[in-house]
Amino acid sequence: EDSIPNGDYVLVYTFRNGNFYNWENDLYSAFINLGAAYVRNVENNYPYIFFVKKGNENTVQEVIGSSTTDIIDLYVDLETNFNYGDITSELIGPSKHWDNILWDYHSLEDNSEDSIRLKIIGFDFSGNNVVLKDSISNTNINLNDINANQYPYVKLNFFTQDNKQKTPAQLDKWQIYYDQAPEIAINPSIHNYFYKDTIQEGDNVIFSTAIENVSNCNADSVMVSYWLQDKNNNTITIKNNKIDSLYANSYLIDTLEFSSLEHAGANSLWIEVNPINDETGNYHQIEQYHFNNIANKSFYVKTDETNPILDVTFDGRHIINQDLVSAKPEIIIELLDENKFIALNDTSLFAVYLKQPDELNEKRVYFSDGLIWEPAQLPDNGCKIYYYPEFESDGEYQIRVQAKDKSNNESGDFDYQISFNVITKSTITDIYNYPNPFSTSTRFVFTLTGSEIPTDLRIQILTITGKLVKVINLAQVENIRVGQNITEYAWDGKDMYGDQLANGVYFYRVITSINGEQIEKRPSGTNQFFTKQFGKMYLMR
Repeated sequence: EDSIPNGDYVLVYTFRNGNFYNWENDLYSAFINLGAAYVRNVENNYPYIFFVKKGNENTVQEVIGSSTTDIIDLYVDLETNFNYGDITSELIGPSKHWDNILWDYHSLEDNSEDSIRLKIIGFDFSGNNVVLKDSISNTNINLNDINANQYPYVKLNFFTQDNKQKTPAQLDKWQIYYDQAPEIAINPSIHNYFYKDTIQEGDNVIFSTAIENVSNCNADSVMVSYWLQDKNNNTITIKNNKIDSLYANSYLIDTLEFSSLEHAGANSLWIEVNPINDETGNYHQIEQYHFNNIANKSFYVKTDETNPILDVTFDGRHIINQDLVSAKPEIIIELLDENKFIALNDTSLFAVYLKQPDELNEKRVYFSDGLIWEPAQLPDNGCKIYYYPEFESDGEYQIRVQAKDKSNNESGDFDYQISFNVITKSTITDIYNYPNPFSTSTRFVFTLTGSEIPTDLRIQILTITGKLVKVINLAQVENIRVGQNITEYAWDGKDMYGDQLANGVYFYRVITSINGEQIEKRPSGTNQFFTKQFGKMYLMR
């Protein structure tokens, strides 16, 4: 207490706990010497306020709470020697339109020589301020000339001065009239939907939420901005769009859907309602607060790491190395991917190479060279390449295919590569049956070269006496192809009427032609089993 000069004001108040039971006696004595009369009677941790102008016990004031949770106040008028003073209002706004201000004051004596003035200070969205109107004496002022878009907030300042009596005028009232800005907020309690926290790359991200006007003022059409923060903290704009006007106390549901392609990893989706307009530097429309206009949702996109499946066929069949194929084959290259979201629709996923018999090195076959492209149509994620080459030279060819999906997963550790042989001239080997002898059924084996399928291919079966008992039209019952053929059709040993033939030896001969022209016979290892173009088969039951 000795360090406080006489005439100084002393204000002491407890904050939360006063811990009076722990006070030393010297501390109580100091308060009592300053004029405190009840401090020793304060219950532990009860609220307490003490005020005094040191040296003047008439100024002592004490306030004691009635419980530990009681809220107490103290108001004291302090006399000063100033001849002026001012009052500044709280921040007013935000406003869509400023209308007018009404204010009034009174002097403390007649014939006053008070000097008064009112000024209006404007604040922009960044908090920068400028005096918009100064030295206002009229107590009813129109404010239509203040641009609310530029200055959505204002403060009022009242200045008063009395150099003679030192009794400055007192403010009675100030009232400012304006159109209040709406208040827009994201309100997930009304509606909030997110498709999946973890999705496969290529699947769509779907998000929707409620945007509510929580004020009594109508809002114009509302700009909504969406962006993505990816695993590398890159910011990617997803969508900027306007939704309809929001009437007072109404809401709309906005929905966003976009592909997760190229967004593998951890992501955060952000939404901002009524963002800053890049052209003006201000929000698209004035509103009361902005903290409730932003939200985000984290999600994870799994990378596609499964290899696609590559399949290559020649005239509808899978060949083995060194197989014989048509001189004009239909080669179908098909790629299948388990990912149902990232379509195989890009020709750059493939590379096809071909080596001719008279060439040392393979050459790239481009789509402009005759490759026909059929992209995938989701959800069936399979694409095809149709290739119809015309091989003009006999010999061994080689084809190599590289393929990958759109996630850069290759179709295998090694490229598809196979060698095949081509004989351009149409020939056919002797047709022999297998097994031979047979008991229940037998099939027919032969090799066809060239590029055309016989239009007539019949097998006539005769008894040893020359009687015709069966004609098998392979051109009709069999899917004949260039290359080696083992028929799906199997003869069951019955004649043309369906009756079972007797055990024994039967002769057969083959009639072949293409468009009426006989097909040349090609020598093979079975020639010794044929006599004058007749073969033998043995039926044994």
